[in-house]
Amino acid sequence: MDTTQIADTPPPAPHPTVTEQKAAARGATRPGDRIFLALSRGSGIFLLVIMAAIAVFLTYRASLAISKDDGNFLTTFEWNTSLNPPVFGIAVLAFGTVVSSIVAMAIAVPIAVAIALFLTHYAPRKLSGPIAYVIDLLAAVPSIVYGLWGALVLVPNMTGLFSWLDTYLGWTGIFSWQGGAPRSMLTVGILLAIMILPIITNVSREVFRQTPRMNEEAALALGATRWEVIRMAVIPFGRSGVISASMLGLGRALGETMAVATVLSPTFDIQASLLDPGGGTFAQNIASKFGEATEFGRDALIASGLVLFVITLLVNGAARAIIARRKEYSGANA
Repeated sequence: MDTTQIADTPPPAPHPTVTEQKAAARGATRPGDRIFLALSRGSGIFLLVIMAAIAVFLTYRASLAISKDDGNFLTTFEWNTSLNPPVFGIAVLAFGTVVSSIVAMAIAVPIAVAIALFLTHYAPRKLSGPIAYVIDLLAAVPSIVYGLWGALVLVPNMTGLFSWLDTYLGWTGIFSWQGGAPRSMLTVGILLAIMILPIITNVSREVFRQTPRMNEEAALALGATRWEVIRMAVIPFGRSGVISASMLGLGRALGETMAVATVLSPTFDIQASLLDPGGGTFAQNIASKFGEATEFGRDALIASGLVLFVITLLVNGAARAIIARRKEYSGANA
């Protein structure tokens, strides 16, 4: 080898630092990239502005009503805005909204996760495709259709279930039944579970499909069964996605209006049993009273809407906190 050529060869250029790479990237940004960045950033800011405007509007109108409320807005078991002075509170509405949503989530989430796992890891392709298509169609059904089905089909056929629960679990008090019409929180929770089931199933299915094939094959190579592969590789990987899907379903359950108004027999009292008729939710109360309410009555309903708005924000914030604490299960870190 010619030593002269070796001596004349220039040394390799040093690798650019991170700062130099960022500066080069900014200098090489194309006009299309700058336009897309501006549009994306503007969309995010616009969304925050809309959220802030909604919060300001709800807070202002709610303050007008709460300032004239003769009762305690948080604890009063009455809603009568036509009195002088008016008396109204959200205790019954908050209780009904939370209880019906909890019942819906307790029923829907395990079933949705089981369906998603079946479609992605057990069902043959010829079977999983049609089932997934039907589930997608269920997500597009309007809520009023669910409400009519619940009133005409679900409610008349709940008597047997209510009798069984009262016979074997009535001693708990939660499932005691006095024989009234089955238009109760349990019926509402079952209907809401059916409504949010497609949302949770579809999102969970797509998350489980993103599980790295390498992880599953490694578990199989170590002698794991199919269930052990799902338990050790698939579910941990998709846990944050399942939580996000559950929060999407919970958001619809919290704000569902027409289906609940069609099925529930609203009363402003809190029943200890899930089987006794009565109770109410924020969305159902707003939908049933808004048309005939006076201007002050609408302000009172807006005040209850503000509470629902805050509850929704808290639920989504809690979901984000749970996901942030378990970053090791997110797909980005797989």
